[in-house]
Amino acid sequence: MAGTVLITGATGFVGQGLVAHLTGEGRPVRRAVRAGGGDGGIATGEIGPDTDWAPALEGIDTVVHLAGRAHVTARERDALAQFRKVNAAGTRRLAQQAEQAGVRRFVLLSSVKAAADTTGEHAIVETEPANPRTPYGISKLEGEQALWDTARTMEAVVLRPPLVYGPGVKANFRALLRLVDSGLPLPLRSVQNRRSVISRDNLVSAIAAAMAATGAPGKTFYVTEAAPISTPTLIRHLARALGRPARLLSFSPALIAGLAFLAGRRETADSLLGSLAVNGLAFRAATGWQPPVSQEAAFDDVAKWYKQAVGRTSKT
Repeated sequence: MAGTVLITGATGFVGQGLVAHLTGEGRPVRRAVRAGGGDGGIATGEIGPDTDWAPALEGIDTVVHLAGRAHVTARERDALAQFRKVNAAGTRRLAQQAEQAGVRRFVLLSSVKAAADTTGEHAIVETEPANPRTPYGISKLEGEQALWDTARTMEAVVLRPPLVYGPGVKANFRALLRLVDSGLPLPLRSVQNRRSVISRDNLVSAIAAAMAATGAPGKTFYVTEAAPISTPTLIRHLARALGRPARLLSFSPALIAGLAFLAGRRETADSLLGSLAVNGLAFRAATGWQPPVSQEAAFDDVAKWYKQAVGRTSKT
């Protein structure tokens, strides 16, 4: 039987899915949580350069490091330092102690933002140099490097997913679901961007493949479920799944971007107007992985969850 897996960030969006997937397969799992423990969990406290992972790592075969910091509050100064504490120094500390504990394999869930914030017309591949521009992206790339600096006998794998969606999703994707479900006209028909996405179920499956495949160690991979799609195409897919009409109006993307900037919503506008596309063929070639859920079915799943969450049970 395969050895025990330590999952950090086990109570998060991806973590909950991975715990369910592995336990469903009968794989022994230990959940690392910030506080509380119990029910198969072990409390590690705040993640940073001084976290003591030794109790959590005892007897562990594989580490899947999902925990990280994705946001800082307006009250916190020096965003880069705040991100680095968790995503870079925290990852280094865990990797060092995992190496010392004799962990066999370490899978780090990084982000496409560790490589780029925009990609233009082409989907980026692993051989292109990383050039993150945001404090978050810089810290995630430094976390990757910390793992490579540390792993000697330990088999290391880095995954860089794009936007992850699925039942329970929050932030921008949930906001988009709400807008599409409202039936309000959206001024996005003229947007011609390319963005990659991956459902949580497909990402969890990819993580499981990275844990086992002999061709994965020592490499960094982009992972995605399908070809990149434009924002208008995404809206049409979600509208179909929600049982709503896709009401799209033609406005100049430059005008939309300018208005968003004036309103302090530049990041939201970038996610709707810009391109961020990845090529996931290298991961598939190295592992033999194929997404178990079609993108159409994944959109149906997240739409069904959203309708239940807002109390809408019938198409109107």
